[in-house]
Amino acid sequence: MSRWVKTVLVMSFSLIPLVGCGSGKADENKPVSEVRAEAEEMGVEELQKMAEAYRAAIEAKKPEIEALKAKLKEIPLTELLGEEAKSLKADTEKLNDSVKALKERLDIYVEELKKQNVDVN
Repeated sequence: MSRWVKTVLVMSFSLIPLVGCGSGKADENKPVSEVRAEAEEMGVEELQKMAEAYRAAIEAKKPEIEALKAKLKEIPLTELLGEEAKSLKADTEKLNDSVKALKERLDIYVEELKKQNVDVN
């Protein structure tokens, strides 16, 4: 895990009391250009809220990925090319792609925080 992700995680935990019930939802399908345009218009609190939403979405997917990996490890070597293994691998890949998309959007909010001189290291 990179240094800035760890920093964002630590920073996010300290900001939990500031996070309310707003429109701060992580959306991995939202176009990057739209996320970037919206982030450029946000203030520090909004950026932090969105960064927290994306961090939480990423964290929520980790147990699913680990569960799929555990199931895959239980499959005997002779069956690793079978349908069950292929299905588990495809599900794992889909979740990894989802996490990658979420991280890409999280990076935008972190970059905007940096531009506004918020220490994210």
